[in-house]
Amino acid sequence: MRIFTLLFLLFPILELAVLISVGSAIGVLPTIALVILTSIFGGLMLRIAGITTAWRARERLARGEMPDQEVLQGLMMAVGGGLLLLPGFISDVIGIFCLLPFTRRWLVERVRQRAAEQAERQRAFADDMAARNGQPGGHKPNVLEGEYERRD
Repeated sequence: MRIFTLLFLLFPILELAVLISVGSAIGVLPTIALVILTSIFGGLMLRIAGITTAWRARERLARGEMPDQEVLQGLMMAVGGGLLLLPGFISDVIGIFCLLPFTRRWLVERVRQRAAEQAERQRAFADDMAARNGQPGGHKPNVLEGEYERRD
């Protein structure tokens, strides 16, 4: 949590420093024009991401498949578009990284791997707790208590 607080405070300062550096290198008006153009491009990407994600997900659902890949790629496109909406060049670079197809696929795979690892850790923790508490579903065998009598 501390890292997020640090990034929350540090990120705007870095963005401002980069904006000032770019503004002093290319001028104020071209810098403002670049920020406005990337914001317009980000807004368009948000629209396109929503429409294409819904369309691809509908196609996969019509085939009886889960649209998990399409949803994650649409989410990455939306994050990239949202980052382009923010004023600043650092967020624009990260946003473009989310929008490029090959880097977007790489990010989606990393997110899927991370989610699978997290689910495995939680499943192992839940199984361990169930075994300690003697609940079914743990690693202890299910034992049914009862009586019987043998009849010939």
